[in-house]
Amino acid sequence: NKDNFCVIMGGGIGSRFWPFSRKTLPKQFLDFFGTGRSLLQQTFDRFKQVIPMENILIVTNDLYADLVKEQLPELKPEQILLEPTRRNTAPCIAWASYHICALNPNANIVVAPSDHLILKEGEFLAAIEKGLDFVSQSDNLLTLGIKPNRPETGYGYIQIAEAAGDNFYKVKTFTEKPELELAKVFVESGEFYWNSGLFMWNVNTIIKANEALLPELTSKLAPGKDVYGTVQEKQFIDENFPACPNVSIDFGIMEKADNVYVSLGDFGWSDLGTWGSLYDLSPKDEAGNVALKCKSLIYNSKDNIVVLPDNKLAVIDGLEGYLIAESDNVLLICKKDEEHTIRKYVNDAQIKLGEEYI
Repeated sequence: NKDNFCVIMGGGIGSRFWPFSRKTLPKQFLDFFGTGRSLLQQTFDRFKQVIPMENILIVTNDLYADLVKEQLPELKPEQILLEPTRRNTAPCIAWASYHICALNPNANIVVAPSDHLILKEGEFLAAIEKGLDFVSQSDNLLTLGIKPNRPETGYGYIQIAEAAGDNFYKVKTFTEKPELELAKVFVESGEFYWNSGLFMWNVNTIIKANEALLPELTSKLAPGKDVYGTVQEKQFIDENFPACPNVSIDFGIMEKADNVYVSLGDFGWSDLGTWGSLYDLSPKDEAGNVALKCKSLIYNSKDNIVVLPDNKLAVIDGLEGYLIAESDNVLLICKKDEEHTIRKYVNDAQIKLGEEYI
């Protein structure tokens, strides 16, 4: 369908995956599982099966222009939108929406992060096609909800209300990353699904929602309607994008709009956002240890994840529940379940030791 477009968001730093994910080479450009394709490439490979290749856009940071071109040489330069600075997902999506509207005012858009894993690809792509059909025929915003298999505190949750067609439901509430006890209640209730961060809508629907709910954002980007799709677009963005509010699409639009729906699925989905999520997805030995991309000798230890350069040998004795990760000039050893402190380590290293370790 020539009216269907895909926006892949690939401008983040991925600091929770430090030291593997660095400012100069973030996690979306890395091949974590030795498949020969980075997370960004896998995302592109997935969507080009149902979206015309010329209708796939990558939104990323200026810093990563060469990386995207190197990893996705199939793309034309105009399919790579380069942000001059990071301003979260709402400005990113607003810019892409205006850009696409200039190309096709009838466009239906799927917006996807660049760092998700999908194990049941056929079921996932069928849901994407069905969702794009849904938003093409209605003035609604759609997200994908994932059936939870555990009380996860690292994901947002969507509470569903009444059905609105075959596997489409009105959204009742959004809840960001609940405490464990609340997450247990959510899972047991059967009314709550993980928020996948995958969205679908018609281009006019999302622009209308932006104008109503984020006027401070549209005041910066909407005046450029005449330049989108032209060679002057990048200059306009470089001048105006840094003044956009730093706000997520969830907080800015989805939690406030009254026309939000969810399509439910179970696609073997994982937001590969943390070392813990990588541990959960990786093959383990009989003691629950994971060793990725390196040789290891592990004694009297359990539930650890070890990730070193492939020419290194890790010898570990007497550890339980640890992350041991080395990349370039940084070795990180910390409790696996305290990975939320990694951002603190990154900030401290940057302040005390300099950019070379970030």
